[in-house]
Order: sequence, then structure tokens, then C-alpha cells
Amino acid sequence: MFDLASEIMATLRNNKLRTALTGFAVSWGIFLLIVLLSVSRGLVNGMESMFGQRDTETVSIRGGYAQKAYKGLKENRRVQLRDGDIAVLESQNANVLSEVIAQISNDTAKVTSSKDYLTDGYRGVYPSEVRNSGLDMTKGRFINQNDINQRRRVVVVNEESAKTLFGDKDPIGQLVKISDLSFTVVGTYKQEWRRDVYIPYSTARAMSGGSDKVNNITVKLSGVKTLEESENAEKGFRSTLGRQHTFAEDDNGSLWIWNRFSDYLTTSTAMGAIGMAVWIIGLLTMLSGIVGVSNIMFVSVRERTHEIGVRRAIGAKPRSILRQIILESVAITTLFGYVGIVLGMLVSEGIGMLVAAGGDRSPLKDPTVDIAIAIQVTVVLIIAGAFAGLFPAMKSLKIKPVEALRDE
Repeated sequence: MFDLASEIMATLRNNKLRTALTGFAVSWGIFLLIVLLSVSRGLVNGMESMFGQRDTETVSIRGGYAQKAYKGLKENRRVQLRDGDIAVLESQNANVLSEVIAQISNDTAKVTSSKDYLTDGYRGVYPSEVRNSGLDMTKGRFINQNDINQRRRVVVVNEESAKTLFGDKDPIGQLVKISDLSFTVVGTYKQEWRRDVYIPYSTARAMSGGSDKVNNITVKLSGVKTLEESENAEKGFRSTLGRQHTFAEDDNGSLWIWNRFSDYLTTSTAMGAIGMAVWIIGLLTMLSGIVGVSNIMFVSVRERTHEIGVRRAIGAKPRSILRQIILESVAITTLFGYVGIVLGMLVSEGIGMLVAAGGDRSPLKDPTVDIAIAIQVTVVLIIAGAFAGLFPAMKSLKIKPVEALRDE
């Protein structure tokens, strides 16, 4: 081992400029690979964090405006979803869904306390809304099924809204008035884009004055695995509601549909493609350095022709010479490669600190290199170094001892 280390150092000293340039190429390629992998990992973590707070296997449906005349009805007419649509969707699409829920709202109602008031109105929802909207509960609880069954007057508010209504007081258990009815605050949440006030759907329906209108319907998919199946399920929902509200199935303006499951599958595919592209770009960049290492080993073999001939003449086996040259190549590649790994990890840590300082608005989340990536890159380095030394090593085996001994 000591002799091998000495020979490697001799190779580096004999080709200082070429070794430095080649080493820089290897280090730069590994550095870029590490940084790109950390950024792609941050994107994947950000995507998983965003989708992880929500039910991804859902389709949200809102009424729109029918753009086409159909069966005697004029174009540009309003399509209003109603409570009855829930049962129709459940009965006609039972093979692709497990649950259908609705939401109603009143955007003009005031929410008042003894201290202040809100003008956000309220939304009547089901318990699953906490996942559909990606709400992070900070105190208390969200609407539950007992609230729905018993039409309880309970309310969940954003934590910033709770400060407006109650100041520094604990909001849980406090009373507010909505449309002159008293409600008890049972929970607070935080969500970057939402300030909605939530009450049980059944309670909101009782307050709607006999109306059966709903703002949107959310369908939870079941048994749907692929993008094609998701899109077919969406077409089925559009077809069902088209028959219910008399509009053409190909009239896309009649309903506004957000297929979260299709979005999730598409984004996951895109993230996988990005990860693959990062590896390809990094490996191609590193390839230039690997070619340089191979050239160094060719030069080393040429300069050591006489030495190899002597070793072959005194009985050295071909595999021992082959092993020595390949190990030298692996050692050189790994040495400079680890320089790139260390620098790349330092930069990725710096990116992670900047992302953390930016809060939740960044699309990246924890863009750092974990031990698994470091092991993968190490394996790549070893394999690349072995390939870089393989061809020079094979050439060394073609050297005939007699001709090598003549070489000076």
C-alpha cells in the first residue's frame, strides 16, 4: 500500500500541469453534480411537502358558464351546482370515487367578537376540507363529523384572524357572532394563502334560507392509479353533470375542474425527469475529467514501459500490473473527486441556509446532500476511475518484456 501511494505521488509530480488541469475537470464535474443533485432534491422535497399536506387524489368541480347552445338552451348561461349533484355523481361514478362532498359560502357575512370583526364571510365544509386545503392546525381541532350530524355552531379561524378578534387571549372556547348567531371557536389554523372562516356544512346549509346551491363539489378518487384513468374519471364527472344540467360534454367552459391527482402525477413525472437530467448533465460534465485521467494513465504507462518490462521479465503476473494501474486511476479520480464533493456539499449547505431564511415561499425545501447521495457519487467515482484506468492498463499488458527492456 505504501509503494502504491508512492507511485501515485510520483505520477502526480511527473505530470504536474496536466494532473492539475485534469484534477480540476474532475472536481468541477463532481461539484456541479453535487450542487445540481442538491437543488433537484430540494425541488422534490418542496413538491412532497406541498402535496403531503393535501389529499392529492381529489377532483374539485365548480360551476361555470355553458359556452355552447345545447338542446334549445342558449349559450353563456350559468351552470349552478346543487346538493342533488352529490347523489348523482355518487350513483353514476361509484367505480372511481369513494366520497363526494360539497362546500357553500357566504362572502358578505360578518364575523364579530367583543373586540373586533372580520369581513371574510364563512364557508360551510366537511371534515376532509382540512386536507383538501392543506390547513395546518395550530390550536384545537377542525370540524368533525359530530359537528355535521348535530349542526353545531362551531367555527375554525385563521390564527391571524384570531388575533384580530381576541388579541392575546386564547381563542379556543371564545364566542363570535355570525349572522346574529353565536358560534364557539374550536380551532385555529395557519395557511399562507387562506384566511377563511370554516363552519360545519350542515350548519351553513341551515343558514342558507332553503337554498340548495353549492359553490364547489370535491370528489375523492378511488382505484385510480394512472394519468389516463384520472383523465377518464374527470370526463365521467363532466358527462354526468352535463346530463344533469343539460350542457354539451365537450363544453369545457361549463365546469371549472381542478384535477389534483393528474397534477400530482404530472409533477411527479417531471421531478423524475429532472432528477435523471441532473445525473446525465453531471456525468457528462465529469466525463471530460475522466478522459483526462485516462490520458494521464496512458502517459504513465508510456513512461514506465521499461519498468513494466522488467517486472514482466522477473515474473510479475499480468493481473498484478493491471490491478496497479487501475488502482492508481481510481485513487487519482477519487482524490480530486472528493475535493468536488466537499465543495459541492458546502455550497448545498449554503443554499439550504438561504432557503431556510426565505421561509415557506421558496419552492425548494431542505436542498442538502444526504449520505445516500454521497454514497452514490462515491460509487460513480470508483467506477469512473476504474474505467479511466482500464484502457491504459490493457495497453500495458500488450508490452512485450524484450521490447520493453530495449526501451530507454
